[in-house]
Amino acid sequence: VPREDFARVVGQEVSVDQLVEDLAADLEGRAFEIAQVAGGWMFQTRAAYAPAIRAAADVGDQLLDLSEFDIAVLAAITFHQPVTRDRLKDILGQEISRDLIGTGPRSPRRGAPYIFVTTEQFLVAFGLESLHDLPDREQLEDAGVAAEVS
Repeated sequence: VPREDFARVVGQEVSVDQLVEDLAADLEGRAFEIAQVAGGWMFQTRAAYAPAIRAAADVGDQLLDLSEFDIAVLAAITFHQPVTRDRLKDILGQEISRDLIGTGPRSPRRGAPYIFVTTEQFLVAFGLESLHDLPDREQLEDAGVAAEVS
Protein backbone atom coordinates (compact mmCIF):
# COMPACT_ATOMS: atom_id res chain seq x y z
CA VAL A 1 0.00 0.00 0.00
CA PRO A 2 1.59 3.30 -0.99
CA ARG A 3 2.05 5.82 1.84
CA GLU A 4 -0.33 8.31 0.19
CA ASP A 5 -3.13 5.73 -0.06
CA PHE A 6 -2.66 4.62 3.53
CA ALA A 7 -2.68 8.23 4.76
CA ARG A 8 -5.84 8.97 2.78
CA VAL A 9 -7.64 5.96 4.30
CA VAL A 10 -6.65 6.55 7.93
CA GLY A 11 -6.91 10.34 7.80
CA GLN A 12 -4.43 13.13 8.32
CA GLU A 13 -4.85 13.19 12.10
CA VAL A 14 -3.27 9.71 12.33
CA SER A 15 0.49 9.16 12.13
CA VAL A 16 0.97 6.58 9.38
CA ASP A 17 4.39 5.59 10.71
CA GLN A 18 3.04 5.10 14.24
CA LEU A 19 0.10 3.07 12.92
CA VAL A 20 2.45 0.82 10.93
CA GLU A 21 4.69 0.38 14.00
CA ASP A 22 1.63 -0.56 16.07
CA LEU A 23 0.47 -3.05 13.42
CA ALA A 24 3.96 -4.57 13.26
CA ALA A 25 4.02 -4.91 17.05
CA ASP A 26 0.57 -6.57 17.03
CA LEU A 27 1.80 -9.05 14.42
CA GLU A 28 4.96 -9.94 16.38
CA GLY A 29 5.11 -13.71 16.84
CA ARG A 30 2.46 -14.35 14.19
CA ALA A 31 2.76 -15.79 10.71
CA PHE A 32 2.33 -12.38 9.07
CA GLU A 33 4.31 -9.17 9.03
CA ILE A 34 4.25 -5.68 7.57
CA ALA A 35 7.19 -5.18 5.19
CA GLN A 36 8.39 -1.86 3.77
CA VAL A 37 8.62 -2.10 -0.01
CA ALA A 38 8.57 0.39 -2.87
CA GLY A 39 7.93 3.39 -0.61
CA GLY A 40 4.92 1.77 1.05
CA TRP A 41 4.01 -1.36 2.96
CA MET A 42 2.96 -4.88 2.15
CA PHE A 43 1.20 -7.42 4.39
CA GLN A 44 3.04 -10.68 3.85
CA THR A 45 3.67 -14.11 5.29
CA ARG A 46 6.89 -14.42 7.25
CA ALA A 47 9.49 -16.40 5.33
CA ALA A 48 9.62 -19.11 8.01
CA TYR A 49 5.98 -20.03 7.29
CA ALA A 50 6.25 -20.11 3.49
CA PRO A 51 6.95 -23.87 3.13
CA ALA A 52 3.89 -24.81 5.22
CA ILE A 53 1.64 -22.42 3.29
CA ARG A 54 2.92 -23.65 -0.08
CA ALA A 55 2.32 -27.25 1.00
CA ALA A 56 -1.20 -26.49 2.25
CA ALA A 57 -2.06 -24.56 -0.92
CA ASP A 58 -0.42 -27.24 -3.08
CA VAL A 59 1.74 -24.71 -4.95
CA GLY A 60 5.45 -24.78 -5.56
CA ASP A 61 7.97 -22.04 -4.98
CA GLN A 62 6.92 -18.76 -6.55
CA LEU A 63 10.37 -17.78 -7.72
CA LEU A 64 11.10 -15.20 -10.39
CA ASP A 65 12.93 -17.77 -12.52
CA LEU A 66 15.45 -15.26 -13.85
CA SER A 67 18.21 -16.30 -16.20
CA GLU A 68 21.74 -14.93 -15.87
CA PHE A 69 20.94 -12.55 -18.71
CA ASP A 70 17.76 -11.36 -16.97
CA ILE A 71 19.80 -10.60 -13.86
CA ALA A 72 22.43 -8.79 -15.94
CA VAL A 73 19.71 -6.66 -17.56
CA LEU A 74 18.20 -5.79 -14.19
CA ALA A 75 21.62 -5.00 -12.72
CA ALA A 76 22.52 -2.75 -15.65
CA ILE A 77 19.25 -0.83 -15.40
CA THR A 78 19.26 -0.73 -11.61
CA PHE A 79 22.74 0.72 -11.30
CA HIS A 80 22.71 2.92 -14.42
CA GLN A 81 19.13 4.18 -14.44
CA PRO A 82 17.86 6.10 -16.12
CA VAL A 83 19.47 4.40 -19.10
CA THR A 84 18.66 4.40 -22.82
CA ARG A 85 18.05 1.32 -24.92
CA ASP A 86 21.25 2.09 -26.85
CA ARG A 87 23.28 2.30 -23.62
CA LEU A 88 21.82 -1.03 -22.48
CA LYS A 89 22.75 -2.55 -25.80
CA ASP A 90 26.31 -1.22 -25.30
CA ILE A 91 26.48 -2.64 -21.76
CA LEU A 92 24.95 -6.03 -22.56
CA GLY A 93 25.87 -6.53 -26.19
CA GLN A 94 22.28 -7.22 -27.30
CA GLU A 95 18.74 -5.85 -27.32
CA ILE A 96 16.59 -6.30 -24.23
CA SER A 97 12.94 -6.38 -23.19
CA ARG A 98 11.86 -7.59 -19.73
CA ASP A 99 8.83 -7.31 -17.40
CA LEU A 100 10.53 -5.79 -14.33
CA ILE A 101 11.62 -2.68 -16.21
CA GLY A 102 9.69 0.11 -17.81
CA THR A 103 10.26 3.15 -19.95
CA GLY A 104 10.91 6.37 -18.11
CA PRO A 105 10.91 9.89 -19.50
CA ARG A 106 12.64 10.71 -22.75
CA SER A 107 16.35 11.42 -22.62
CA PRO A 108 17.31 15.09 -23.08
CA ARG A 109 19.88 14.15 -25.72
CA ARG A 110 19.38 14.46 -29.48
CA GLY A 111 16.58 12.26 -30.76
CA ALA A 112 15.04 12.11 -27.26
CA PRO A 113 15.13 8.31 -26.89
CA TYR A 114 13.18 6.68 -24.09
CA ILE A 115 15.18 5.66 -21.07
CA PHE A 116 14.64 2.52 -19.00
CA VAL A 117 14.13 2.32 -15.26
CA THR A 118 13.18 -0.43 -12.86
CA THR A 119 9.51 -0.58 -11.89
CA GLU A 120 7.71 -0.71 -8.56
CA GLN A 121 7.20 -4.42 -9.28
CA PHE A 122 11.01 -4.76 -9.32
CA LEU A 123 11.17 -3.31 -5.80
CA VAL A 124 8.41 -5.64 -4.59
CA ALA A 125 9.92 -8.70 -6.29
CA PHE A 126 13.26 -8.12 -4.60
CA GLY A 127 11.85 -6.93 -1.26
CA LEU A 128 13.30 -3.44 -1.51
CA GLU A 129 11.75 -0.31 -0.05
CA SER A 130 13.62 1.86 -2.55
CA LEU A 131 16.68 1.82 -4.77
CA HIS A 132 18.59 3.34 -1.83
CA ASP A 133 18.56 -0.16 -0.30
CA LEU A 134 21.01 -1.29 -2.99
CA PRO A 135 24.78 -1.18 -2.54
CA ASP A 136 26.54 1.89 -3.91
CA ARG A 137 29.20 1.82 -6.62
CA GLU A 138 32.05 1.74 -4.09
CA GLN A 139 30.56 -1.30 -2.31
CA LEU A 140 30.21 -3.07 -5.66
CA GLU A 141 33.82 -2.31 -6.53
CA ASP A 142 34.95 -3.57 -3.11
CA ALA A 143 33.02 -6.80 -3.73
CA GLY A 144 34.64 -7.14 -7.16
CA VAL A 145 31.39 -6.99 -9.14
CA ALA A 146 31.39 -3.37 -10.38
CA ALA A 147 33.05 -4.35 -13.65
CA GLU A 148 30.12 -6.68 -14.39
CA VAL A 149 27.58 -3.82 -14.35
CA SER A 150 29.78 -1.08 -15.85
